Amino acid sequence: MKLAILGGSFNPIHLGHLFLADTVLAELHYDRVVLVPAYQSPFKLTAPDMENNADDRLAMAAAAIAGNPRLTVDDCEIRREGVSYTIDTIKDIIRRYMPEGKPGLIIGDDLAAEFPLWHRSDEILAMADIIVVRRQDSNGRQLPYPHMHIANEVMAISSGQVRQKIAQADGQTADSAWHHLVPAAAQAIIADRGLYGFAGAPSLEGAPSKAGAPSLEGAPSKAGAPSKSLIIRVEEAVRESLSIERFLHSRNVALMAWDLCRRLQSAGHPNLDPELGYLAGIAHDLGKPLNEKELFSLVKNDGKEISSLEKDKPSLLHGRASAVLLKKRFNVHNEAVLEAVALHTGGGRNMGPLAKVIYIADKMEVSREKADPAIRKLVYTKDNLDKIFFAVLEDNVSWLRAKKLVLSNGTLSLLEGRRLSK
Repeated sequence: MKLAILGGSFNPIHLGHLFLADTVLAELHYDRVVLVPAYQSPFKLTAPDMENNADDRLAMAAAAIAGNPRLTVDDCEIRREGVSYTIDTIKDIIRRYMPEGKPGLIIGDDLAAEFPLWHRSDEILAMADIIVVRRQDSNGRQLPYPHMHIANEVMAISSGQVRQKIAQADGQTADSAWHHLVPAAAQAIIADRGLYGFAGAPSLEGAPSKAGAPSLEGAPSKAGAPSKSLIIRVEEAVRESLSIERFLHSRNVALMAWDLCRRLQSAGHPNLDPELGYLAGIAHDLGKPLNEKELFSLVKNDGKEISSLEKDKPSLLHGRASAVLLKKRFNVHNEAVLEAVALHTGGGRNMGPLAKVIYIADKMEVSREKADPAIRKLVYTKDNLDKIFFAVLEDNVSWLRAKKLVLSNGTLSLLEGRRLSK
């Protein structure tokens, strides 16, 4: 997969950021752009409250790209804290994402002239392809280093201008209107959390429902690909119910599942639809925040017994509960999706292809720091689903046994089936 990296403060994310990412995808044929919000931008050391609103900026960026598998958000610089060097971020992205060839590094022409002064810029040039995009009304500049230049249209938007307009807005003054500059889902977060001095009541037509009250009713999903609106509704509900770290895990699972399904479709699994993979991936932890009483109440609806291990560790029921929620609240009846969500933790005998994909993605997605790089490489490069699946299963079982944890009935059943098939 060809990746490009777009870093920034995203304080807040606005349509100009998304326009640049989309332009790079279209013009240079990358498969995905990774948005990397800075904990503290080295170019904006005086920007207000950057460290204190890191989770808000992360949440807005994640909300702005809901349902779009060609964009993702990575929190590596926020987890690292302080001012991050670009070279460290590139190394981290390469290590976890294992891109095809060099990743692209997107920088604005307002910063391009200073690039040779960046920390270890010579190493950056060796590891990444520099992509210069227009952020100023210029026709390009002569630069003393290899780069690609995109002559994109200039969208005269800056996060500072957006913040100023939000602070000035009173819901009536046209001069201070800001909501046409920010993606609708990010608007809702700004309004709900009172960010940037928000005190007005801008029109949020088309924005998602507010936190704590997600719209959970969807039209019945067909046997084929789910509608984009259904996927976005599920994603919004997941984002609003989970911590930002847990949500990013869910979205990373969705993206890895989407990628696997796309690749495996032409390798003997034509029914692995990427949109179904994304839906199952984004929904797999929908029941994670539920308490024990809620978990037990929900899983009674799936008609399966509750094992002694699940009674002792009710958190293991969250996959089954997530499947029930997906069916009851979103009217999703695709059996492959429901099975994949229900079995993602411990697996089960005779799992279908989509269930195997979600099991793999849950254990191997890019935020899993302890994932075995050799097995992750299998996920990115091999076309044999069972080979990948059993490598992930055996690795997970080894980890569980090293921790002296009891294996679930589903995992034991998988191991027994594996033994009999040899």
